[in-house]
This record gives sequence, structure tokens and C-alpha cells, in this order.
Amino acid sequence: MILAPTKADRIAHLSLKLLAAINVLLFLSFVAVALLASSRAHAEAVTCSGADMLAGLQKSDPAAYAAIEKEAATVPNGKGLLWKLEKAGEKPSWLFGTMHMTDPRVVTLPPAAQKAFDGADTVIIETTDVLDQGKMMAALAKEPDLMMFTDGKTLNAFLSPDDIKVLDKGLDARGIPAASVAKMKPWMLSAMVSLPACEMARKNEGKPVLDVNLAEQAKAAGKDLQGLETAADQLRAMASLPMEQHVKGLLETLKLGDRINDVSETMIVLYQRGDIGMIWPLFRVALPEAAEDEEGYAAFEEAMITKRNKTMTERALPILAKGDTFMAVGALHLPGADGLVEHFRKAGYTVTAVD
Repeated sequence: MILAPTKADRIAHLSLKLLAAINVLLFLSFVAVALLASSRAHAEAVTCSGADMLAGLQKSDPAAYAAIEKEAATVPNGKGLLWKLEKAGEKPSWLFGTMHMTDPRVVTLPPAAQKAFDGADTVIIETTDVLDQGKMMAALAKEPDLMMFTDGKTLNAFLSPDDIKVLDKGLDARGIPAASVAKMKPWMLSAMVSLPACEMARKNEGKPVLDVNLAEQAKAAGKDLQGLETAADQLRAMASLPMEQHVKGLLETLKLGDRINDVSETMIVLYQRGDIGMIWPLFRVALPEAAEDEEGYAAFEEAMITKRNKTMTERALPILAKGDTFMAVGALHLPGADGLVEHFRKAGYTVTAVD
């Protein structure tokens, strides 16, 4: 069972964290598609597969499942995707948690969220850079060291001989020539291998993730469209994490192989349920042997979630003050003591979950 405390589960832990990272950074999956346009996912007709790990755990180990639910219940604002923002003197606005994937179950908004979106005058997403891939790549090219090794090194310089074998085998299984990505930073390569082949295939076909779908609908409807970050901002956050952590996560994701489909399916199921607060407890409670990675986990959360939440709040407040705004950002930014829901409450808003 993938969630039992074994060596395979430490692999699952880091892979879940990497998949979460890709879903925290909207643009990374776009860059992955741009850099891997000839991938096997593009060349084949790929069907989605994967099992809900939590459903399996509920049957095989009810006590472990109950522990996850108990921990999730303590996460502030851990349940819900749509939140109403109200403040005296302003028209109401809305905060919605997204998942940066193309899966039809994700892209289709719940009815209440669709109604809020349709009635909004302004739409906010994380970054509008993703609407023009050519422009985005040109901007990132000004800081090439965020994506590539520019000092003559290659990824192999950070790997042991055994690690190189793992890398080459994993890339070969995904139809990626090792030589073509030798100078790529590990977080860029992780973006390619931590998403299921069917997800990469849909993106290669031009199907938009939820955030981009909302942005395109907003533009077509004449709504004011705003972004909170640039692609470079997001990539700098990823690059701020230790190289060792990125390399380890990449290798263990490759070892996970096709089981990444189960990881993706579990994330989608939790998202559909609005159980965002269950994601981190899944890592900490269901995978107890991953406790040794607590320092790395804390660094990840600080760089990818906490710091960016503060920036998002500061940049969103002047826009929200106009009222009638629909703000859509990655769902992992919403819950927790340092999540956006709490930040907006501290800024004077009454923030209420909407069923």
C-alpha cells in the first residue's frame, strides 16, 4: 500500500510535495510543456489512470485515515474552495482556490464559484504571464540561471554514479533524452516528471489549466484582469530552496514511476472535496518516516507558501478595495494560520466559506 511507512512511502512523500509545488507555481507546468514539446506524452494518446490513495487507506488502515482526518480538522480554514470577502463600504469580493491542472473535474467550476465569477467586474490570478507563453519565455530568458546551469556545470555534477543511473532510467521511461536536459535545473526537470503523462498530453494539446481558463473567460467578457506575481517571481521562490533538496526530490519522483498517477488522482479527489487542509496532514501523519525531512518541509512551506502569501495579500488589497472582484489562486495558499483567508481577516475583511 503506497501510504504504509516503507521506503517506497518516503519516495511518495517527496513526490507528493513536488506535485504540490508544481500546483503552487502556476507557470512551471507551462514552461515544462514549452521545453518538452516533443515528449512521449505528446507523441502518444495517453489515458489517465490512478487510484485514490486515501480511499485505499480508509479500507486498509482506518486508524491511519482517522489520524489524517483528525489532523486536518485542526488546520485553520482547511475546508472549502470558495470564500466570500466582505468589508464595510465595499461591494463583496470572492476568494477561490484553484488547482493548476487541465483535468475536466478541476477546470469545471462549482456552481457557486461560477456564479461569483460571472458577477465579478475584476478577476485576479497569480500571474498573467502565462497568457502569452512567448512573452513569458522571453522574460525568463533574461535570467537564464533560474532555469539552466550557466556556469558550465550539468545536473550530473550533483549526482553520484548510482544517482545518474536512476536519472537516466527515469528519463528514458518518459521518453526524455538525458542529453537534452543535462543543463536544466532540477526544479525545471521536476516539472516535467511530477505530472502524469495524460496531464502533459492535454497541455501539449493546448488545453488550459483552470486559472488560464478563467483568465481567458475574463478577457472575453471584458472584465479587468490582474496578476499578483511575475513568472520570474515564482521561479525565484523555487530557486531559493537548497539544491540538495531539489535533486533528492527529483530522483525520488523518478523512482516513483507510474505511481505518480496515484499521487495526482489523490490530489484531485481532495481538491474536489474541498479538503485542502488534509493535504499537509497527509504528508505528516500518513507518512511518519518522512519526519526526518521536517527541515526541508519547513523550508519548502516558508518559500513556496508563507512568503508568497504575504506578497499576494499586499498586492491584492488595493484591487479588492474596488469590490466585485474574483480572486483565483492555488488552493494551497488558502488554509493555515498564515494562509490568505487569515491574512484577509487581519486586513479587516469578514471571510466566510461558501458551500
